[in-house]
Amino acid sequence: MTLFADQSREQLRAAYRAAWQRWQQGLPLQPFEAQLADVIRQHPEYHPLLQDEHALLHDFAVEGAGGNPFLHMGLHLALHEQISTDRPHGIATIHRRLAATMGSEHAAQHRMIELLAATLWESQRLGQPPDEAAYVEQLRRL
Repeated sequence: MTLFADQSREQLRAAYRAAWQRWQQGLPLQPFEAQLADVIRQHPEYHPLLQDEHALLHDFAVEGAGGNPFLHMGLHLALHEQISTDRPHGIATIHRRLAATMGSEHAAQHRMIELLAATLWESQRLGQPPDEAAYVEQLRRL
């Protein structure tokens, strides 16, 4: 079960907006709100979106993580969880190596997110659990 399993799309998006507003106001944040705010902070192109409550109702394109800002930020959060727990095994090392090569953790995450999104899409398409071994192998080739 995921953290937001029982929330609607609008509730999920409102959580991003609320965390961002709290961060901007300098209010205390719960640990997960701090993670949300950190991802949002790294994406200034999404700041105007989070100021407009009507934009939270917008239907975004599904093509790639870049088409839907909430999907994109959610993938950042998922990748952060994978890296912090090193699950699948080896992903933390892959991230460190790629970040050193690219000169930025955020840039490395964007490359990794492309593969995470593709892996999840393939899993949904096939109606099967994600192929963790194939995912890690693709990450190693980055």
